[in-house]
Amino acid sequence: MSVVKPRKKNEEKPAQSGGRRSPCPVACTLDILGDRWTLLVIRDLLLGKARFKDFLASPEGIPTNILTERLKRLLEHEVVCQVRDAGGSRHLAYALTDKGTALLPVVRAMKDWGLAWEEGTRLGLVGD
Repeated sequence: MSVVKPRKKNEEKPAQSGGRRSPCPVACTLDILGDRWTLLVIRDLLLGKARFKDFLASPEGIPTNILTERLKRLLEHEVVCQVRDAGGSRHLAYALTDKGTALLPVVRAMKDWGLAWEEGTRLGLVGD
């Protein structure tokens, strides 16, 4: 039988691998996508939006500082990448990587759930 030593009052918990709070795949996914804005940015990318100003024009009204942080996190986790703007301007745009595109079924499932269970939702968002 192994003896577990209690932690001292100010002693930190041991870090999980990769700085994650848990090895649970749901928790790890939520660490990247689990806030009120990130999946809306993914939705907009799936709908063809690519530039910072395009995301700001979405009806939910994401604040610029939050959008900046979410795009940075998605870049760090290789869910999106930066590309040259298709319109030929000097500005950079964002595109989903293969990892990001793999979220399409997740976003579609959330859309389907919302349509089935939340009154007042409507079609016309992702893959309709």
